[in-house]
Amino acid sequence: MARMNNSEDWQGRYSPSLETIESLAIEAYARLPEAFRALTGDIVIEIADFPSDDVFEDMALETPFDLLGLFEGRGVSERFTMETGEMVNRITLYRRPILDYWAENEETLGDIVTHVLIHEIGHHFGLSDEDMERIEESAENDEARR
Repeated sequence: MARMNNSEDWQGRYSPSLETIESLAIEAYARLPEAFRALTGDIVIEIADFPSDDVFEDMALETPFDLLGLFEGRGVSERFTMETGEMVNRITLYRRPILDYWAENEETLGDIVTHVLIHEIGHHFGLSDEDMERIEESAENDEARR
């Protein structure tokens, strides 16, 4: 039985690591429109395998695979009430749920990471799904131009 060229590309590969997902997220964030990125202020993007026990309980998740990402921080209107020692805005992407979603859908891993990133920022700042779709299209168009 002859091997297909595609399988050779995957022969020695492992599932994407935390670092790989982080690189995809940083690249995706850099492609977002400047006005959208400005909403976040200073932001930290973190990658974890699963939500912490506290997040799991606070969000009443049924399984740890139910959450792909989480934005924690203050919205634009709340920034004026920032207290001393307060943490910067943070997005945590959850590697294992993202990989599970990737395995079950016909999307690239980069597209999924971009989608989760946009939606975590967008929902936190009250953007509509239509607004976020336009932002995703803008990021895709920017990628196509490169």
